[in-house]
Amino acid sequence: MMSILTLFCKIDDFFLLYTQWQATHCLPETTTPETRGRPRQLHPSEVMTILIAFHQSNYRTFKHFYNRHVCVYWRAEFPHLVSYSRFVGLKKEVLMLLTLYLHAHFGECSGISFVDSTRLRVCDNKRISSHRVFAEHAGRSKTSMGWFYGFKLHLIINGKGELLGFQVSPGNTDDRQPLWELSSEDLFGNLYADKGYISKDLRELLNAQGINLIYKVRKNMNPLELSVSDEVLLKKRLIIESVIKELKTQTQVEHSRHRSFANFQVNVVAALIAYQLLETKPSVNLSELQANNDLPVLF
Repeated sequence: MMSILTLFCKIDDFFLLYTQWQATHCLPETTTPETRGRPRQLHPSEVMTILIAFHQSNYRTFKHFYNRHVCVYWRAEFPHLVSYSRFVGLKKEVLMLLTLYLHAHFGECSGISFVDSTRLRVCDNKRISSHRVFAEHAGRSKTSMGWFYGFKLHLIINGKGELLGFQVSPGNTDDRQPLWELSSEDLFGNLYADKGYISKDLRELLNAQGINLIYKVRKNMNPLELSVSDEVLLKKRLIIESVIKELKTQTQVEHSRHRSFANFQVNVVAALIAYQLLETKPSVNLSELQANNDLPVLF
């Protein structure tokens, strides 16, 4: 786990750059926002730091993390802590900042990328009919793990395991649908996917953007003509499965305790940031593949 001081310095440096950019690109406020009670004392950088630190901890619920760890052991680091209920209200105010921070720390595309999706359940299947929090947003769908109700998290990573793009969609969304929007994230070269992304039209559209979509075809389809390097890297597509496993075991990106859609969004983005800040990530050792003559062609 990254030290809380190091994490805060990273967040606060970004916030200072953002405020400088905002001062030169945004119009000044003409009215003073109406507030009730005392003005906020917890700085946005502190709120963001606590949200990300939760996903780097071993706590499974944010309430326990805040009340039993932050309020007990981090009083010196955060001298102006607020109550838990007040902090929950502050979450949605930093959603845009968290999203900008995540985009600013995306990895660089090297010409070798991998794409996949994973489910984010919001309730047990027995409670689908009575679930109300995400009734207007979530969807019911089936994966290789069975039926679920919730959302899908679509990810694109590079060979180093770094995130290049993400999107959250209702659970009943076709995996190929968000790929068109994700492909605009400065991607180029080869994009390796599973059979769920098979689409001739999508492949042609991506080719027009300089992206070569490569997937393993079904048994009743004509095989694609692949180079030796593409066949090797297609087998290495399981790296994104390792990334998803790391994301779900090291962070609390998936749980069923959300009480609002905004807090769900904050939780997902904070979890992705916590993963992106990991020092070691699942990766493909391209130099080792070259040494073994398994990868004769590199981009």
